[in-house]
Amino acid sequence: QVQLVESGGGLVQPGGSLRLSCVFSGGFFSLYTMAWYRQAPGKQRELVATITSGKTTSYADSVKGRFTISRDNAKATVYLQMDSLKPEDTAVYYCNRAQTWGQGTQVTVSS
Repeated sequence: QVQLVESGGGLVQPGGSLRLSCVFSGGFFSLYTMAWYRQAPGKQRELVATITSGKTTSYADSVKGRFTISRDNAKATVYLQMDSLKPEDTAVYYCNRAQTWGQGTQVTVSS
């Protein structure tokens, strides 16, 4: 059974950076497309970024140029590097593979 465990969230000032990590277990990580989603208070969960098994990436328009998704197949880990953070990036960030979700990690951007 696939399991996902996120880490790396926290409180950061506007303009700052954070790197989220998601450790995958229970399957063939290198074969799967992985994704990061986020959910802000009172809003629907939204797709932030995806990375395919061939490392092709895609991003929501709101984070393009500021966030970078990457993966390390040897470590079965997917990352989300977040730079130039804005208050509107405040949300719980979730790692996703198909119907499996991590527990989420809180990112708060505030001065």
